Amino acid sequence: MDIKRIRIEKAPARSSSIAWAEIIELTGLHPSILGELIEIGWISPVRTMSDNYLFTARDVYRLRKLDRICRDFELNPVGAGIIVDLLDRIEHLEGKVRELNRLR
Repeated sequence: MDIKRIRIEKAPARSSSIAWAEIIELTGLHPSILGELIEIGWISPVRTMSDNYLFTARDVYRLRKLDRICRDFELNPVGAGIIVDLLDRIEHLEGKVRELNRLR
């Protein structure tokens, strides 16, 4: 068996999950704000066996949008979270309308 092949077979699988430190770096949010959003259930990361949080790329997108809305409209994270949820809902409904229009 070739040495390269052994290394490839034993290499860990790539993960699309994003760790706590990475999400802080990618979003620029203060850890206390992220903690508050998790506590109120606005964002629900996966918890590992060692009690670490793992986030998704969609979480990064939503958190960046939340941060931008907080800054632009001088809102607290909870208020901005409501707006992000409503914008997501509008986007979903617009997609459904496009789908229905294609069926005509």
